[in-house]
Amino acid sequence: MTEQFNFDIRLIFAILNGKVSAAINRKLHRNFRQGGLEISPEQWTVLIFLWEKDGVTQQELCNATFKDKPSMTRLIDNMERQHLVVRISDKKDRRTNLIHLTRTGKSLEAKARHIANETLKQALEGITPDNLEISQEVLRTIFTNSKS
Repeated sequence: MTEQFNFDIRLIFAILNGKVSAAINRKLHRNFRQGGLEISPEQWTVLIFLWEKDGVTQQELCNATFKDKPSMTRLIDNMERQHLVVRISDKKDRRTNLIHLTRTGKSLEAKARHIANETLKQALEGITPDNLEISQEVLRTIFTNSKS
């Protein structure tokens, strides 16, 4: 099947191994720092989820961000130290903690979203809307094909 495609296998694997996301994450981290925000791209993925739906379980955050439990625990620990989030016992099930934004975590939303949007605009510069749509569909298909 692959014989019908003319592709650069090194480029394909560089993309699929995360080189593009790593470059964007480095740029996003730099842009956050330059904008006066001391958050990482990983923290950004948690914050953006919590801005949409506050007070969720750690497992929900794992599912939303594709992180395993130990990684998420470390991330939440760091975010608690920075006073961005707080763990609060679930009233229905004391064994479960719900992750809530603090006032500080909530206050970062507008600035962080602006910086992230500008970073994404820079990364997508020169890409037509049609090509972007095709790229998203191709990557979605690769992701779906690779999950099993």
